[in-house]
Amino acid sequence: MELGIIGLGRMGANMAERLVRGGHQVVSFDRSPEAIQRVVDKGARGAHSLADFVKQLAEPRAVWLMVPSGAPVDQTIEQLLPNLARGDIVIDGGNSNYKDSIRRGENLKPHGVHFVDAGTSGGIWGLQNGYCLMVGGEKSAVDHLAPIFKTLAPPDGFLHVGPVGAGHFVKMVHNGIEYGMLQAYGEGFELLKAAQFDLDLAKISHLWNQGSVVRSWLLELAESAFEKDPKLEAIKGYVDDSGEGRWTVVEAIDKGVSATVLAHALFARFASRQPDAFSNKFIAALRNEFGGHAVKKG
Repeated sequence: MELGIIGLGRMGANMAERLVRGGHQVVSFDRSPEAIQRVVDKGARGAHSLADFVKQLAEPRAVWLMVPSGAPVDQTIEQLLPNLARGDIVIDGGNSNYKDSIRRGENLKPHGVHFVDAGTSGGIWGLQNGYCLMVGGEKSAVDHLAPIFKTLAPPDGFLHVGPVGAGHFVKMVHNGIEYGMLQAYGEGFELLKAAQFDLDLAKISHLWNQGSVVRSWLLELAESAFEKDPKLEAIKGYVDDSGEGRWTVVEAIDKGVSATVLAHALFARFASRQPDAFSNKFIAALRNEFGGHAVKKG
């Protein structure tokens, strides 16, 4: 199948490569010529303008956006729209607010262009392991894109969760839960570090993944982080937030749902921007491990 990808950052470039490996034809575009060349070297086709990008795609076109949430998504769609035709599909694979996705879907309807919101999880490991895809949109559009989703995802890693907006809603809650899990692990490992015993945190991370009820991929990443830096001395305990945690807490407030752990985890990230805490070093290290997110050096 043929797919166009706009935005060749950490995840976009890896997704393009995974699709090429899976036998799909990929047309790529990015503001950076170097980024385009990197995926062309992996077997994709490159475009040097949005108009050229659209011309290289056969109708009905499928265009996947991997650009920052908010205004960049709206601006990209606005620039694309004059070159699109009825039956084309625009997929937003970034971390957009689900309310924005609903609005974008409604705005594209009069033009006959389908909108699909694909909540995407997997970070920098997605190229190797596949991406978990939470997809919202009309059934016909999602079914048409199924070969793309199945190539990007591991087995059972793709689900059509509902209409336009549902994909990004599920991804928002997913990221809110991620905040809570990271905070629980961070606080637990801070307590281990504060113990009177000389504990090997890398070995404990490994141990807890052997049949324990708290085993997880995050603990595998913790083991890796501790092996590189046993006391996380090279990392500053500053933990950023990218928006989804805030949206999750606001949504819980709006719907009257008690989400105390998720709210605490969000506020703990705010607190991390003040004095250094080991729990925040831990979370910063794991975010770097699974998503390649930047860390501030101590």
